[in-house]
Amino acid sequence: MEFSLDNPLVNLYVRLIGWVMAGFILGKFLSKSVTGTLGRFLFFVGAPFSIVAFMRSTNISGYMAIAPISAWTALLVGAGLAWVWIDLGLSDEQLKSISRGLSINRHQDHAPDEVVQSNWSRPTQGSFLLAMMVGNTGFLGFPVILTLIGAEYFAWGLFYDLSISLGVQIFGVTLAAYYGNAEMMKGWIAPVMTVVKNPSLWAFVFGALLRTLQLPPLADQFLKTGAWLVINLFLILIGLQLSRLSSLKNLKQGLTCLSIKMLLTPLVVGTGLMFFGVTGPPRLLLVLLMGMPPAFVTTLYAERYGLDRDLAITTVALGSILILFTIPLWIWLFGL
Repeated sequence: MEFSLDNPLVNLYVRLIGWVMAGFILGKFLSKSVTGTLGRFLFFVGAPFSIVAFMRSTNISGYMAIAPISAWTALLVGAGLAWVWIDLGLSDEQLKSISRGLSINRHQDHAPDEVVQSNWSRPTQGSFLLAMMVGNTGFLGFPVILTLIGAEYFAWGLFYDLSISLGVQIFGVTLAAYYGNAEMMKGWIAPVMTVVKNPSLWAFVFGALLRTLQLPPLADQFLKTGAWLVINLFLILIGLQLSRLSSLKNLKQGLTCLSIKMLLTPLVVGTGLMFFGVTGPPRLLLVLLMGMPPAFVTTLYAERYGLDRDLAITTVALGSILILFTIPLWIWLFGL
């Protein structure tokens, strides 16, 4: 392996670690409002600008429909595996409780009432499932795929991200209502309209219409430079957000959640894509996005809807570190 910036993986790690650490250090000195302001700027201005710029180098084909299908498949597979694990955890606790009760009754006639704290409370189950669904496919996923694969298949990544956003709007609020204190979603129009109003979607349309427009070399260079500046700001924002996280708790559930989301689900769905003729860079791109750690919005969902915030923080923080070890794995398995 050549350790120079010409190597895409080395370039990615220098970019990831350097800019995220810069954001983390700045976060210790800047007020919390700076993080919110930067996040809004990137959502409404920065991300649309970079999408328009990268769309000029993107290959648009009918096969892009595979991206949203893969996104929803990964979402359902991950949720299904999470359901199974939660059910196994609850069953194990019930068996231990029964066994413990029999043991106590065997030694004394009047066993005292004792409440055993479950590791799988309803808020914990909700945060576990939510972290499975909400991957950081935008602020972290875009820098990864653009550095490793390039802008040729950027539209695939954008379609994947928008599809996940729609899934979160539909299922995320439903989960929060079932396990927390959110109101149950009424109808499907509201979540669809949320995605329709997303500036990134309209930036994609605008970029697709203008991608063949001939621009002066100086203007084209301005777009590319500005787009990569936005990508670096994405990473700085991640560092700012990481600097706000508190101590880690619920490590066992957190590591299990990340193992399913960042390892098992991409491996299963990525292998399945081969049987549908999806190979090469598109498959690697989709697998990388499937393996992104939970997004920071999961902590906001947990706090707003009464879910397990400690578990949400743990999955976000550990996932942001684990991604450094999983990226080489996916490159080795699915090629670069």
